[in-house]
Amino acid sequence: MARNKCPEETVRKILDTAERLFIEKGYERTSLQDIITETGLSKGAIYHHFTSKEGIFYSVCDRIGQRNGEALSRVRDNPSLNGLEKLRAMFKASLQPERQAKMFCMMPYLMDNAKFLATELRSIFTEVVPFFVEPIIRQGMADGSIRTEHPKELAEAMIILADGWINPIVQPTTPEEIRARCAVYNQLFCGFGIDGLFDQEIIDALLGYAEMAHHPPLSEEERV
Repeated sequence: MARNKCPEETVRKILDTAERLFIEKGYERTSLQDIITETGLSKGAIYHHFTSKEGIFYSVCDRIGQRNGEALSRVRDNPSLNGLEKLRAMFKASLQPERQAKMFCMMPYLMDNAKFLATELRSIFTEVVPFFVEPIIRQGMADGSIRTEHPKELAEAMIILADGWINPIVQPTTPEEIRARCAVYNQLFCGFGIDGLFDQEIIDALLGYAEMAHHPPLSEEERV
C-alpha cells in the first residue's frame, strides 16, 4: 500500500467531517463508524491518526478554541480600548456563534462527563486566564478602569464563575436561573469597577445557548 504523502490533508478531512457530524448529530450520537463512512477512509487510516472518537473530539475542540483564541487576541491587543472596555469586548467575542453555538450542539453536559469538565477547567488556568484575561485586567489596573490588587485571582474567579456556573453547557439551566446568576455575577464584581459585564446582549446569547442545550439535534432516524 502506498504511503500517505499528505497526512495533514487526511487529518484535516477527518476533523472537518467529524466537526460537521458532531454539530449535526451531537457528540454522543456520532459514532466512529459514522466518521469512517463519511470520510471514505479506512478504519486503519483513521486509527493511524486518532485512537478514539474522544481523541477526534478533543482535536476538533482544539481547532475551535484556536479560532476563538485568535478573536480574543485581537481584543487583547486592540490599542483603542482601555482594560474595562477590553474585558467587555472579550466576553462578547467569546460568546460569538462561531465557537459557542458549535460547542453547544456538539457537547454533552459537562457535569455528565468528568473528563470533559476537567479539560475545560484546565484550559481556564493554563490558557484563558494567563494569556487573555489577566493581561487585560492588568491593563485596567494601569489605566484606572479596573480596581484590584489581585489581577490573577480576579481573572480566575471571573472565568470560573462564568464558565462553570453561568455557562449552560455545564448542566441544564432554566432561563430564570441564567438571569439570576448573571445579576449576581454583575453585583459580585461591581466593587472592582467592573459594572454590568453581563449586559442584555450577553444574557440573550446565553439564553439562546441554553435553548440549544435543552433541544439537541435530532438523529436521522428521529427526523424521519
